Amino acid sequence: MPNGRVHDNRIAGFLTEDHARLDDLLRAATADSSHVDHEAYDRFRSGLLRHIGLEEKILLPAIQRLRGGEPLPVAAKLRLDHGALASLLMPTPTAAVLAAIRAILAAHNQREEGTGGLYEMCDELAGAEAGVILARLREAPEVAVMPHSDSPTVMTTVRNACARAGYEFRDL
Repeated sequence: MPNGRVHDNRIAGFLTEDHARLDDLLRAATADSSHVDHEAYDRFRSGLLRHIGLEEKILLPAIQRLRGGEPLPVAAKLRLDHGALASLLMPTPTAAVLAAIRAILAAHNQREEGTGGLYEMCDELAGAEAGVILARLREAPEVAVMPHSDSPTVMTTVRNACARAGYEFRDL
């Protein structure tokens, strides 16, 4: 990886490294409290959307298949968080939007990275298929981002998606 981190050959390691990369991008985008570095923020947006796609399109379906069609109990909450995060990436990154993203990521990443979290369960359940799943995760393409939209419809979508996931979005 370009950030100097060592590659991990586990699903958990790969996805945790990606969380760290995304955290670095968000910090870089907001390092100057007087403005957002939009180039870094767009890399963060693209990276977070790709990461969500990795989990939604590759990881969660693979684990559900390995469990005989039974989803992990945590999957529904993760999907609600993903919806809230994706909606928060649509509007211009205001202080309120950034605060909501940070709050959701703090809880969400712990559900994934923590002891007994999604990533640990995935490494355990994947067994012999772990290498195949990891290869698919590594090969997934980057995601293009659309221009920001601050329309009333987008802001209603943000509030509703956050509420469904159990978070309150407050415009500052």
